[in-house]
Amino acid sequence: MTTSEIRQKYLDFFVKKGHKIIDPSPLVLENDPTTLFTSSGMQQLVPYLKGQKHPEGTRLVDIQPSLRLQDLDEVGDKRHDTFFEMLGNWSLGDYFKKEQLAWVWEFFTKEMEFDPKRLHVTVFEGNSEVPKDSESLEIWKSLGVSENHIHFYGVEKNWWARNGTFPDTMPEGEIGGPDSEIFYEFPDIPHDPKFGKFCHPNCDCGKFLEIGNSVFMQYQKTKNGKLVELPQKNVDFGGGLERIAAALGENPDIFKIDLFSGIIKKIEEEVGVNYGADPGRDRSFRIIADHLRASCNLLAEGIIPGNKLQSYVLRRLIRRAMFHFHLLGAGISGGAISHVAEDLRNYYPNIDKNWQFVEENLSSEAVRFESALKRGLARLTFAVSKGEDINGKFAFDLYQTEGFPLELTIEILGQNGVNFSTEEKNAFASEFEKHKELSRTTSAGIFKGGLESKSNAEVTKLHTATHLLHAALRQILGEHVGQKGSHITSEKLRFDFSHPSKLTDDELKNVENLINEKIDEDLPVSFEVMSLPEAIKSGALHFFAEKYGEKVKVYAIGNPKRDWFSKEVCGGPHVGHSGEVGHVRIIKQEKIGSGVIRIYATLTT
Repeated sequence: MTTSEIRQKYLDFFVKKGHKIIDPSPLVLENDPTTLFTSSGMQQLVPYLKGQKHPEGTRLVDIQPSLRLQDLDEVGDKRHDTFFEMLGNWSLGDYFKKEQLAWVWEFFTKEMEFDPKRLHVTVFEGNSEVPKDSESLEIWKSLGVSENHIHFYGVEKNWWARNGTFPDTMPEGEIGGPDSEIFYEFPDIPHDPKFGKFCHPNCDCGKFLEIGNSVFMQYQKTKNGKLVELPQKNVDFGGGLERIAAALGENPDIFKIDLFSGIIKKIEEEVGVNYGADPGRDRSFRIIADHLRASCNLLAEGIIPGNKLQSYVLRRLIRRAMFHFHLLGAGISGGAISHVAEDLRNYYPNIDKNWQFVEENLSSEAVRFESALKRGLARLTFAVSKGEDINGKFAFDLYQTEGFPLELTIEILGQNGVNFSTEEKNAFASEFEKHKELSRTTSAGIFKGGLESKSNAEVTKLHTATHLLHAALRQILGEHVGQKGSHITSEKLRFDFSHPSKLTDDELKNVENLINEKIDEDLPVSFEVMSLPEAIKSGALHFFAEKYGEKVKVYAIGNPKRDWFSKEVCGGPHVGHSGEVGHVRIIKQEKIGSGVIRIYATLTT
């Protein structure tokens, strides 16, 4: 069964159960400074899980592209990926455990035709705050699941809250609950005893693969650190498309499914080695395939490789893929990377539509990475020639400043007869862990604010300012200008747009003056809800349109029927009149890619 067929069967199944299909969120939530990436389907639904009414009702279903970085170190094995697609269904205070477990069992055993004897389920064993989930146990037994296929685990395995928090570590206001997972057992894969005497669903030997998780979202952390029941009991289901496809194919390697088959074949063509022929090289195949899929989907949303936030992550993903090309003997070439990545156009319409932009930035990042490697190589060889101590801290500094991978450092040292000891590898790992912990802390801080906090006053003003900036750029420079990405904090905005060269001082001043002129006119800011074709017909700008569903909001600054200055498809939030923005000051511009300029601006009083 193809991944396309799995998607459609899933949506059709839950529509028959009374669910409404909702539009997935983009990977980068536009103008939301509280989170780096969409990492699960429930992310856009937090307010509704807490009790707010959803416009589409209480039964929802979608397929959400997601990106998670906590598994980055595991990518390279057969079952981890950074970018993935999550099949999701939700009950917002409607049905609960009885219906959910019966339906998901029906979907897997009837629609997907999994042999029930190959399926195992896990249930929450309870702790001092939350009781054992005996209700789910009885439901599974009533569905015919034998008791030796029902397994109990604690909070580490069968509790779900955002950011991987447990009942005792959940921050105030966070929601979570016990879950019940479904695993597929590969009968022909023997248990590897290095993972323990006995095999079980959460064993890491590869015999079991998780394919679905029903979270019973019913608790919230209070100020005094206690868990209380939410006003409504919710269901939040997630099923990994890639893992379901792998299980259906009777192969635990997700990189053997159709979504990856073309890109793996192109890697084989470039490096002259077959995937599966050498286990030592297979890890590089998987990293290249995963990282390019994630990178191209980010690029297709207008994210540009850079040194901060999402741009930094994108740069690291692209460069890590390129380095593994080097390990496979293909060198570092933008042309080779683009050739391999082009197969993704067959599976992701947004990549296909924006392929020129994607390809240009893959190629330009290859050139930058090649330069960085040359700088790192020069620095390393100079240090070796001077007899410097190349220790773990030196190697990590080289990695951090130039993106020079440890594997390459060890390779160069070996060519010069220098041994990089296990002790120094451990020192590098220690420095790397400090860096990861800092990144985790930063990410947790970014995510902690939640989706509800994104509409603060300064962010709202700056969001409206990006529309003014976009319109002013098009009026001053020409209609070829189009948004390629944006990011807003409470202090400043960043706006990326298509233009061949940096603006002159006069052009920058004219753009700034035009923005502030429209602010001083105190133009009304309003929106209408319409179909995307109607929005396009009305003259609204609609870059990266695949983000949008059948119905969209069109925000206009000025009279939307007559003399509007700006008109764009956008989800909001915005001020009511342009005068509320305050004055805008452009503080910096830079060229960040092939035909892409970035402007930073802030508000002044």
